[in-house]
Amino acid sequence: MSDRTDAELAAAERSRKERLKEFAQDKTPKKLKNPTNFQVRFRTGFIYIAVSVVCILVSEWTTLALLVAMAGITAGEFYYMLRADAKLPNEMLGIVAAMLYPVGVFFLGIEGALYVSLALLLALIVWYVFWMRARVPDVGVSFFGAAYCGMLLSSIIVVRQSLEAPWGGVLVLGIFLSVWANDSFAYLVGSKFGKHKLAPRTSPKKSWEGFLAGLAGSAVFWCLMTLVPGVVMSIPQAIVFGVISGLMGVLGDLAESRIKRNSGFKDSGTIMPGHGGLLDRCDSLFLVAVTSAILLVVGGCIPY
Repeated sequence: MSDRTDAELAAAERSRKERLKEFAQDKTPKKLKNPTNFQVRFRTGFIYIAVSVVCILVSEWTTLALLVAMAGITAGEFYYMLRADAKLPNEMLGIVAAMLYPVGVFFLGIEGALYVSLALLLALIVWYVFWMRARVPDVGVSFFGAAYCGMLLSSIIVVRQSLEAPWGGVLVLGIFLSVWANDSFAYLVGSKFGKHKLAPRTSPKKSWEGFLAGLAGSAVFWCLMTLVPGVVMSIPQAIVFGVISGLMGVLGDLAESRIKRNSGFKDSGTIMPGHGGLLDRCDSLFLVAVTSAILLVVGGCIPY
């Protein structure tokens, strides 16, 4: 009797859940049941931006967690694409090293990146010596992937720790916003007014019109960064730094496009529906991160 009662209760529960599901489906607006590609891109992008903003502003530890996750995921996507290009990278060593770069800089400063690089190089040499299938290009790809996705991104830590809370996070957010503005302005202006191709062989959709609009968007947010307490930077200096940062963002985007084209991929992954992989969203950030840190420190804009 007890077994039959339990079975009946389970069936009734499943029936109730199905009815609730059907009710929710009926109440869902039609345009949300079958979202367009733009809607999917918008939702995914909103989640990515929201998580990034919260992690950057809450504390240095959450910023570190964000960078470690970004470095590990993007490194995995990088190695996945390079394997399709007849390379045999050591994904385990590369991904671990990419994730350790932000940790090393967080606790040891710039020297931390040097220690991670030396440890990675030593580990790759041992791997090369004892794994007969490994070739010198595989060692190079393994090291490059970790440095590209982890070491460059770890420069954000230098900026985050330069100012007291919450202004270090606000300054980092300004750098992220400059990257997003560069991408958004370039896309919006390029898609509507773009007629002259920037790099037709590497990235056919990019135009000179969008390129210039993206630089303007980057410069605007760098000008806003002069308002952050603790930052010593004039408006002309901010405009120059914004343009340089924007140029590095475009270069990073084109570099990843070249990697995808050589490997035969349209997107680096599928983790972000409507956008592709996380590497597709972070490609501009890598070079902007290290360039921004150098400009701010060398320019005397932040203490170091």
